[in-house]
Amino acid sequence: MARPSFAGFLGMFTCVVTCISAVGCRAPSPEERILRAWHVDAPHARTQVDYPLPNTVFPPELPPPLFHWHDPEKSASWLVKVTLPDDPSPVLARVQSPEWRPTELQWLRMQTSTQVRSASVAILGVQAETEPRVVSVGETRFSTAPEHVGAPIFYREVELPFIEAVKHPERIRWRFGAISSRTPPPVVLTGLPVCGNCHSFSKDGKTLGLDIDYANDKGSYALVETAPDMNLTKDRIITWSDYQRADKAPTFGLLSSVSPDGRYVVSTVKDRSVFVPRPNLAFSQLFFPVQGVLAVYDRQTKSFRSLPGADDPQYVQSNASWSPDGQTLVFARAKAEDLHVTHDNVLLTAAEAEEFTSGRKVFRFDLYTVPFNGGLGGVARPLTGASNNGASNFFGRYSPDGKWIAFTRANSFMLLQPDSELYLVPAAGGQERRMRCNTSRMNSWHSWSPNGRWLVFSSKANGPYTQLFLAHVDANGLDAPAALLDRLTTTGRAANIPEFVAVAPDAIRSIRDRFTDDDSYTRAGMQELDRGDFALAQERLATALKLDPQSFEAQFGMGAALAFQRRFDEATAYFQTALRLRPDDADTLRNLGHAFWAKEATDQALSYFEQGIRAHPNDVALLDDTAQLLIELRRLPEALVHMRAAVAVEPGNADRHLACGQVLQGMGQSSEAVAHVRKALELRPGWRPAQAMLQRMQAQ
Repeated sequence: MARPSFAGFLGMFTCVVTCISAVGCRAPSPEERILRAWHVDAPHARTQVDYPLPNTVFPPELPPPLFHWHDPEKSASWLVKVTLPDDPSPVLARVQSPEWRPTELQWLRMQTSTQVRSASVAILGVQAETEPRVVSVGETRFSTAPEHVGAPIFYREVELPFIEAVKHPERIRWRFGAISSRTPPPVVLTGLPVCGNCHSFSKDGKTLGLDIDYANDKGSYALVETAPDMNLTKDRIITWSDYQRADKAPTFGLLSSVSPDGRYVVSTVKDRSVFVPRPNLAFSQLFFPVQGVLAVYDRQTKSFRSLPGADDPQYVQSNASWSPDGQTLVFARAKAEDLHVTHDNVLLTAAEAEEFTSGRKVFRFDLYTVPFNGGLGGVARPLTGASNNGASNFFGRYSPDGKWIAFTRANSFMLLQPDSELYLVPAAGGQERRMRCNTSRMNSWHSWSPNGRWLVFSSKANGPYTQLFLAHVDANGLDAPAALLDRLTTTGRAANIPEFVAVAPDAIRSIRDRFTDDDSYTRAGMQELDRGDFALAQERLATALKLDPQSFEAQFGMGAALAFQRRFDEATAYFQTALRLRPDDADTLRNLGHAFWAKEATDQALSYFEQGIRAHPNDVALLDDTAQLLIELRRLPEALVHMRAAVAVEPGNADRHLACGQVLQGMGQSSEAVAHVRKALELRPGWRPAQAMLQRMQAQ
C-alpha cells in the first residue's frame, strides 16, 4: 500500500569527477619485489585454498567473493596474484590476513576476462624481515559462466538449535532477493505467531504455497498470488486435514508442492514422522516421515483426493515434486513404520524414537515416479539410479528442461544428514552421477534456476549454520564446484529451503500475517488518507491498533493522519513507534524529519534525515529533503554534497541540475553552475526557468 508523505521535496544536482594521472619513473612496488623474489620451481610450503575451490564457476552477477586460505607457515602477509587469460597485467593484492575480497573494479575486470577461459590464482605467503621471501604458495582457478542466474531466491532463516524456532516461531524470517545483492536481501516475512515451514512456487512464480499452523491446525496451508505486498488472510488458507476428515487420523501436510500451472498442490497426508530435537547445534533435529500418502488439492474445484500409485498405506510417500510439464511426479518412498506412540504431538522425545536416535536402525527412501494424469495417477515405478542402492534417496527435483533429476543421497533418514550429497540422474532413469558441487558436509534443499543453468542448495561446510551455495550446470548436465552466496546469509542464522522464483527481484516486498481483522481496518484507514478524510482515517487506524499494536503500517498511517492535521507532537510519537518496529525505514525517517522540521526542531529533523541517508544512501527523496533543510539553514556546502549525490543517482533529472546550478551560483562557483543549467536545458529543451537563469548568469 502507498505510504503518504505530508511534505513535498526539492530537486537537485551532480558530481564532478576529477581524474588525475601521473607517469614517470619509479622504484619497484612492494608487490613487484615479492614477485621478483618468487621462484616458481623452488620448494614451498603448500597453502590450502579453502575458497574458491579449483575450477569454481561464478555467475556473472555475483558480487566480489571472499577468497580465503590456510597457510601452514603463518606468513606475515600474503600477495594474491590473479593471472587473467589474454591479459599481460595480473591483478595484485597485498593482504595482512588469510583472506581477500576483490574490489568491485577488480572483480569486474576478472569476470570480464574469464567468460571463455579460466583465471589462475596464486597466493604467496611472505616473510619480510629484511627482503621479501616467499615461504608458501597456494593455487586455484576459477571462471565466469556466460549465463546469468536470471531469477531471485526466496529462502528461510532460522535460529539454532531447532528447538528455538519451535519456541519462538515469530523469529523465523523469510528473505527474497537477487544473488547480486551486496547485503542480505530484504526480510519479506517475519513475526508469524505460529510455525511456518516449507514453501513452493508455481513454475511462473505467480502462486506461493506456504505451510502454516493456523488455528491450531498443523495441516493448514496458505495459497496466495504473488504480488509486491502479500497478505496471509483466512480466506487464502486451506487445510490438509479436510482430506478424509471423518476417519479422525491426524494430518500434518508435509513438504507440499504447487504444480507448474498453479492449479494443484500435492502433499503428504495422514502422515507421521520421527521429529526429534537434538543437542547438536549443527544437526539439532532428526526428521523423516515414516507414514503418509500423497494427496492432491485442486484449487479450481476446491477438492482433495489421493493420488493413485502414491497412496498405498503400506508405504510412506513423501516430498513429491512436479515435472516441468506437470505430467509426472517424483517422490520418495519407503516401507511404512509404526512408531507405537499414542499422542498426536508433532515432536517426539528421544526415548520415543530411541531405535533411530541411537543409530541402531536405519530408514532409507527410494525415488519413484508416477504419472499425474489429471489427478488420476497411475503405476509408480522406481527411478533407476536413485533407488535400490543401499542408501536413502530423497528430494528429487526436475530440471526446467525435464532432462535431469537432481536428488539428495545419504546413508539413512532425510533432513539434516551430515553425509547428504547431491546427485544427478536422467529423468527417465539411468546412471546417476555424484555432482562436483558437493561440499564437505550436508548438501540439500536444492532448487533449479528457471533457465536450468544453476542449482542453489544449502550446506554446512563452513560451520553449524547452513549457507547457500550456487552451482553451474551445463547443457550436458556437467556441474562445477559451487560458488558461496556469502552476502545472502547473516550471522547466527541458518539459511534453508532456497527456491528460485521466476519473477523480478523486487516482485515481493512483504508477506504479512493477516489472520486477524486488523488488516482490513488498516487498509480502510489508508484509503481514507488517500481521499483526504484524515479524521476518519485516524478512527479506522485506531481500531486496527487495538487489534494489533505492533502493526507497522497502522502505526505509520496514524502518524501520517495526525501530521496531515498538523498535530505534530502526536504524529512523531506514532512515527517513532513505527521506526522501532522497522528500524531505518526510509519513509518513516522522512516523515519524522518533516514532523520535527514543522515544529522548527531542525537539529532533530536533520538527524532523522541523515539516519535515513546512512541506511539508504541512494534514496533521492531523503537526499533532496536533507539538502533543502540545509539550504534553509544556509549551510550551502553541506547541502551541495547531498544535491550532488542525488544527481549521481538520477543524472537525467533536469530539476535537480537546475537546483544544483542555483546553489552553486549562490556560492560563487559560476563555471560549474552554468554547466548544470546547460545540462538541465539539454534534458529539457526550451525550459523557460533554465533559460532565464542561464541568461542571468551570462549577463553577470
